[in-house]
Amino acid sequence: MWKTEVLRRYRILGAVAAVTIVAACGSSDEKPYVERPVDELYNTAMNEMEIEEYKKAAKSFDEVERQHPYSPWARKAQLMSAYAYYQANEYDDAIIALDRYIDLHPGSPDIAYAYYLRALSHYEQISDVNRDQEQTIKAKQALEDLLARFPQSKYARDARVKLDLTIDHLAGKEMVIGRYYQGQNLYLAAINRFRTVVEQYSTTTHAPEALLRLAECYSALGLEEEARNMAAVLGYNYPGSEWYADAYNLVGGSAGAPVRSRPWYSFW
Repeated sequence: MWKTEVLRRYRILGAVAAVTIVAACGSSDEKPYVERPVDELYNTAMNEMEIEEYKKAAKSFDEVERQHPYSPWARKAQLMSAYAYYQANEYDDAIIALDRYIDLHPGSPDIAYAYYLRALSHYEQISDVNRDQEQTIKAKQALEDLLARFPQSKYARDARVKLDLTIDHLAGKEMVIGRYYQGQNLYLAAINRFRTVVEQYSTTTHAPEALLRLAECYSALGLEEEARNMAAVLGYNYPGSEWYADAYNLVGGSAGAPVRSRPWYSFW
């Protein structure tokens, strides 16, 4: 839906007067450079967008700015070029174009959208939790930047949803590494990862399992009191969790009510 809105909003509705200039090239074998009217260039790019020739459209929008840098449409073409790169899944080019737009036009009425599109360009490059999470971190930063600057914009609601998913993804990565260390009997390294999930990502879906894994690691190290505490924290914060049943069985049902009366953060 917002794709249709973008195309409608940025189409030139009237003809813009311009002068066509033919410039000689350095070689007779090269196609002569022709400066075309801004409305012709811009509407060509919009037509290419509508038929989903996004890479061509991006280059056409770039040509608008190159040939008519002082035209009122040059700024709009910059943003549309970034959007075209985004639609073509050329995310790095989109991000470069958006960074430039944000630097050049901080007061633009479309600046919130530029921040949103930059966040999306990072977000859609998020990889599986088993791989490097550099783009996930960049997406989190870009989404937080958008929300800090434009908390009331029409993009804020979607950005908050995506930010929650991004944070959950980062917690998932910590869990993958923690489980690996636990499987290798590297319990201290595993504990560090699981504690990161509990301390930094306590609102994610991974927190209950992280508490169970902490109880398991402490139990494996012979630290039974710490294991019981983790089971108690799990029962206090997530009493209906499937992970609590496992933790309760692990400590032999000794995660008693007096310990569970304290919230998780009191144990750190």
